[in-house]
Amino acid sequence: MFNVLNIVLLLVFVLIFPGALFTSAVGLWLAGVDRKVLARMQHRIGPPIRQPLYDFLKLMGKETIIPHAANKTVYLGAPIVGFVSLAMIMLFIPVGGFVAVSGSADLVVILYLITIPGVALIVGGSSSGSPYAGIGISREMVTMMAYELPFVLVLLAVARKVGGANLVFSMESIAAWQAANGSLLFHWSMIPAAIAMLLVIPAEVGTQPFDVAEAETEICEGPLVEYSGAPLGLFKLNTAMKMFVMTGLFTALFMGGLRTGIVVLDVVIFVVICTVLTILSMTTIHAVTARLKIEHLFKFYWTFVAGMALLSLVLVWFGL
Repeated sequence: MFNVLNIVLLLVFVLIFPGALFTSAVGLWLAGVDRKVLARMQHRIGPPIRQPLYDFLKLMGKETIIPHAANKTVYLGAPIVGFVSLAMIMLFIPVGGFVAVSGSADLVVILYLITIPGVALIVGGSSSGSPYAGIGISREMVTMMAYELPFVLVLLAVARKVGGANLVFSMESIAAWQAANGSLLFHWSMIPAAIAMLLVIPAEVGTQPFDVAEAETEICEGPLVEYSGAPLGLFKLNTAMKMFVMTGLFTALFMGGLRTGIVVLDVVIFVVICTVLTILSMTTIHAVTARLKIEHLFKFYWTFVAGMALLSLVLVWFGL
């Protein structure tokens, strides 16, 4: 009976909260806010906030056309694998103080899982057999190599700050440390790492100006050029979910000490913070910058962004 109850509880976590349903709903909300606020910044009315939901439902109802040269299994399975990995990540991130699954190496697991949607995009695009997809795949690989280094350095800086000589990779322990010592965002040595993380978010999500892999006007949608129907809808949903996953990860890493003690209210505050972070790290940057060239993207992340993360790591390594 106990084992059955645990299995049912785990399914609720994976399928409803904080997993697939909750992550999808908030992700689509953030995507809608991003488009609406961007339109206002550009003096346009813009689509309604629920437009990403309409787009997703429309694509799910359209016919799926599979290219003749495509590997059908990989072509259809890639977006599903990305969706599952994103839903699983939220189990390890404290949402308003609630943690569905906790372990001693949560950050390591998150680092691996967050890579899977990008790999799924690459594998799915390569399975379509399109030469345009091949161009987008190469760009996606370069983009991933660009932002992974500063991302890892940010995680190491957080682990060192919380654990001291012993690195701490448990999200629950990081949240507990911030509850006792204050949010990491308010520790001056972690400010460079927070800035680096804010710049990693749009590259991980793939929003302009870091959308070199899917620059529609340049290479016809890159890896997604041959996708249609439900698989395309799932890829679009994955992008929206990643908005929530990345901003949620930032909130848990740097603002985990902000709690009221009321779980529902803390979850609402968590979503509000993620909304603000979306506007700051994605919408605003999109509105004020032009798309980066692939060579500039790599240089930017391996110099300035990695440098900011490394600065925090050095400061906390020496106990500052």
